[in-house]
Amino acid sequence: MLPLEFFLFLQIILFLFITPGTPRIVIISNSINYGVKNCIWTALGDITANIIQATLVIFFIGSFFSDYPIFLIILKWTGIMYLCYLAYDLYNSSLNKFNSKSSKKKNIFSFFNDGFVIAGTSPKAWMFFPFIFPQFIDFQGNYVIQFIILISTYVFLDFLSLMGYAVLANKLIHWIKANPQKINRVSAFALIVIAILISILQKN
Repeated sequence: MLPLEFFLFLQIILFLFITPGTPRIVIISNSINYGVKNCIWTALGDITANIIQATLVIFFIGSFFSDYPIFLIILKWTGIMYLCYLAYDLYNSSLNKFNSKSSKKKNIFSFFNDGFVIAGTSPKAWMFFPFIFPQFIDFQGNYVIQFIILISTYVFLDFLSLMGYAVLANKLIHWIKANPQKINRVSAFALIVIAILISILQKN
């Protein structure tokens, strides 16, 4: 893997990370409702799922989903149902003036689970790693080291981008404090729209 190829890899993933997607919407909502610190666990859940996905598709099941597309369909609809659940939960929740009581509604595992399930059930993520990573790995060389470099870079920048969204949302907390319920409803609506788009646009 040459430096130029690594630079191209950085461009691809940075574009991916700055694009608002489902994980970013979820972490923004968690930041607003529960604070930035709790979002660390959501981000860790996201990157943990990504590490597992990348490891599996590169070393174990690279061609599995191509041979058995039914499993991608199952992942797709599992993810859609979880998005609808999160949207329902957001729509019916209250920001509770951002006091300490709101943080007691969810434990660390719940925050971690939000990030892990959203990333882990995403067909887009499962297809990203086998399509993108092999293009930057020379399998004739020490591909394990190359993989470690790529996945370390990926999860580090992904974590930073997720926390960046969390911090930005928290900085705007005074601006949105006047109409807290509207923020939850907008986020819930966005999750529903994403779920619908996934069901329509993603054939797998």
